[in-house]
Amino acid sequence: MSGVQYRIALSKTEERVSGPDDASVVVTVPAAVVKTSDFNATVEFMRGRLKSVGPTGPLFAALSDGSAQRDLVRLASDL
Repeated sequence: MSGVQYRIALSKTEERVSGPDDASVVVTVPAAVVKTSDFNATVEFMRGRLKSVGPTGPLFAALSDGSAQRDLVRLASDL
């Protein structure tokens, strides 16, 4: 298991997914949150709107290096 998988929840049953299926961390955030002009992955994690399952070390690394922000914005770019 390695890496981070990102999921953008479009509805209760539909989501967009990016990242390995065997990821050690799965990050989920609602589409409405990512689509805001002032979206910040770190802030949304602290607000409790960006949820994660798995160890926090890889998540904090992704938040710190900006890859979580970049990947989530890219995944939501054409919503």
